[in-house]
Amino acid sequence: MIRMKETKRTRSLITFFLSALIVLLTLWLLQRLLVPKYAADVVEGALVAEYYQEENKDFDVIFVGDCEVYENFSPVTLWEEYGIHSYIRGSAQQYIWQSYYLLEDTLRYHTPQVVIFNVQSMQFSQAQNEAYNRMTLEGMEWSGSKVKSILASMTEEEQFLDYVFPILRYHTRWSELTGDDVRYLFQSRPVSHNGYYMRVDVKPAENVPGGQILADYSFGERAWDYLERMVQLCQAHDIQLILIKAPSLYPYWYPEWEAQIEDFARERDLPYLNFLELTEETGIDYSTDTYDAGLHMNLSGAEKLSDYMGKILREEYGVPDRRGDPQLDRIWADNLAAYEAEQQAQYECYGMTPQQEGG
Repeated sequence: MIRMKETKRTRSLITFFLSALIVLLTLWLLQRLLVPKYAADVVEGALVAEYYQEENKDFDVIFVGDCEVYENFSPVTLWEEYGIHSYIRGSAQQYIWQSYYLLEDTLRYHTPQVVIFNVQSMQFSQAQNEAYNRMTLEGMEWSGSKVKSILASMTEEEQFLDYVFPILRYHTRWSELTGDDVRYLFQSRPVSHNGYYMRVDVKPAENVPGGQILADYSFGERAWDYLERMVQLCQAHDIQLILIKAPSLYPYWYPEWEAQIEDFARERDLPYLNFLELTEETGIDYSTDTYDAGLHMNLSGAEKLSDYMGKILREEYGVPDRRGDPQLDRIWADNLAAYEAEQQAQYECYGMTPQQEGG
């Protein structure tokens, strides 16, 4: 009788755990289905996650920042011209605290020789939009850095639990599902080239609006706090931090903002490059090297910037030429093949030639 009771109890426990497992598996599959895949539209939401798929994360140079890095610099060019192993950890409207925690997250895998941070995001001291938050935060692998970044980023309407269990946020997304949600249920489609988002089309910069008068041109205390943290983090790991302002004509970069960054860089003996003032040196032509009237560079512009930046990294900071490493040569050969294939596909899509783009 006792054995029969024990057998029934064992069967009941097995049934319970199997039922629980089925429920959890079903919820996990539903969550995978409902979470945005960023495969066709708003592909920028897939950028952060792609870093974790890299076979060799021993990058010598890491870029962090918003669209002014992931649309304006080409790691493939840095490799082709200088043998620099680099990656862009960028995302749409990436706030400075998110850049800081992405850098902290990066240091779990490797320590780069140089970190390049674009200062445009200094204008924000608070998150502006949940959608932008999610395009950065959801792609991060779980770690203490991700937790801190979520807590630092959430708007008043957001809940931390929605990041832990995204199905709570996306459970009503049924009507928006497309074939991509099924196609990329378990494996995402690559959308970048070491973090670079390619565009080859051309839209010249014409009639670019000036800046509106602001009540206060001072960067917020929170932005300064995280920039200082980034400086200290790089110093603690013997990393050269380089501040840049990409050559994007809009959003407007105020002279008052420029003066604050120049003072900060000078006081901390940091290099600072404002590419808006280096168009002659880089060869940027706003009639051919931008695809959206000066907001971002197209492929031609990104390759010019990367060539200029690569020379600085090699000659002034001694970033090594790693061509000749069998593993990296293989990886970058594959990267170059994918890069050239997308370049050709975009030329065909837009009915263009390299000469029309400016290349």
